[in-house]
Amino acid sequence: MTVPYWRLSGFYFFFFAALGAHLPYWSLYLKDSGFNPVEIGKLSALLVGTKIIAPNLWGWIADHTCKSLRIIRIASFFAALIFAGFLFIHSYFWYAWITVGFSFFWNAVLPQFEAATLFHLKSESHRYSQIRLWGSFGFIVAVLTIGWLLDSQPITILPLVITALLILTWCVTLITPQAHAATDSSAPASLLQILKKPEVLAFLAVYMLLQAAHAPYYVFYSIYLNHHHYNGTLTGILWALGVFAEIFLFIYMRRLLTRFSLRKILLFSILLSIIRWLLIAWYADYPGLLIIAQLLHAATFGSAHVAAIHLVHIYFGHQHQGKGQALYSSAGMGLGGMLGSLFGGYYWEALSPELVYTMAAATCGIAFIIAYTWVGREITQNKAALS
Repeated sequence: MTVPYWRLSGFYFFFFAALGAHLPYWSLYLKDSGFNPVEIGKLSALLVGTKIIAPNLWGWIADHTCKSLRIIRIASFFAALIFAGFLFIHSYFWYAWITVGFSFFWNAVLPQFEAATLFHLKSESHRYSQIRLWGSFGFIVAVLTIGWLLDSQPITILPLVITALLILTWCVTLITPQAHAATDSSAPASLLQILKKPEVLAFLAVYMLLQAAHAPYYVFYSIYLNHHHYNGTLTGILWALGVFAEIFLFIYMRRLLTRFSLRKILLFSILLSIIRWLLIAWYADYPGLLIIAQLLHAATFGSAHVAAIHLVHIYFGHQHQGKGQALYSSAGMGLGGMLGSLFGGYYWEALSPELVYTMAAATCGIAFIIAYTWVGREITQNKAALS
């Protein structure tokens, strides 16, 4: 069976276009709706906090039913339907409930589609970054278009635009074919046996810390730029610049994977994360240094994420791929994102934005120590023994 390259790429394009419309501007929309930083932080924590439970539940169902694409279609449909509720409500109470309902379904989609993509690729998993880069293109198109629109249109158009992109994401899932894991005659290890390995626990802890460090960026970066007098167009350009760097990395990621181990890629990505958050913390008034910080997104998200996808593929195998991708999502973007969003919300004004981003850098420092001690050593040793 040939790889349905354009259908897989189309999903990533629209999924991340919706994310590009939501992630940089939703906090500005919430602020315009009258919510304070603590409330914005709580709503953002609810958005990512459901990733602790939802992906694992959907991942378990997908692996046991072998109907991952049906789950993706159902979850995409209800995510769009529930998000449309933002067009009609105004109180914090209803914002919170719709956020939970939307994110419960939306957070089920990407981990299962990542697993489906790897199933389609089979032994060609190195082609993952060539497909995933279309998600980055979608993000850029959305973030630049919305940034330009907000210089002339009220931000109240945002829920309508995001709802339309969510509907398009669901439409693409309807034309994407189902893929199944390759059969393996050997008895697979149980999920509990996999999770008992210190290296796997360390891997999940590292990505939890990395996403906790990213959360103040995802939630408050646009507000931070607005405070430093960057307009909507410049804010969109800075967000897009980071994703342009990510695309460039995805194009050359195959070469990097042949030259460097996953361990080295991950460690280098974490070191650059520390530098990035410190630049954002203390040099926001220097556009040149802020541009450098955004270019580092290629490492802090791009190469770190690709390394994670491959590590999950290695650690969890075919039989537990859906659950493995779900655990990566729930530990990192779920638990890590929730903790980082709550911390950023409570201390954005109580301390200062600068200290919040400095703490993000310190969090990455802890992640580096854990990764250096445990993550990737076993894989490197096994490769050395085979060579």
